Amino acid sequence: MNNLVPLPRIALGLMLGATCSMTLAATSEEKIASAMSAAPPSISATATIMDWPANMGDKMAELRPGSSGWTCLPDMPATSGNDPMCLDAVWMDWAHAWMNKLPHTNKAMGFGYMLQGGSPESNTDPYATEPTASNEWISEPLPHLMILVPDAAMLEGLPTDHTNGGPWVMWQGTPYVHIMAPMPAYQP
Repeated sequence: MNNLVPLPRIALGLMLGATCSMTLAATSEEKIASAMSAAPPSISATATIMDWPANMGDKMAELRPGSSGWTCLPDMPATSGNDPMCLDAVWMDWAHAWMNKLPHTNKAMGFGYMLQGGSPESNTDPYATEPTASNEWISEPLPHLMILVPDAAMLEGLPTDHTNGGPWVMWQGTPYVHIMAPMPAYQP
């Protein structure tokens, strides 16, 4: 699992050529603590903890082996928000497709946690890097659970408004559509 691909919100900076490296002051223990803060302990305690690569295309370094099939990553220093995450295998497959702009069809339900929030992003455009008049920019990301479904038709009738106070469908009409479900912030 050393070649895992990160999720879009924080990987976008890498795709645009930004260099990603943790500050020298961040120890392995601090990175592990950051990664574990993305999900409840029932998920993060047995997850594999990976570190962000210094450069796009490099392999991720394993900070701690896991046994559950979940992968957690610490806050990405190339982004403005606090965006550690924990992802299941379905989300890791989705992330690979997103980062490489490949067509994607989910084969099963998938779950990912970002209980520290995230970074500003578009609700409609998976590759937007700044707000526009039409991309429904989310400037104050909130802690959330991300859900993938095996058939996009299952999302019909669900709200797409991120200000509705509850779950919503993000990136509707793209191969990267998913449900965002607001959650309480996790305080480790």
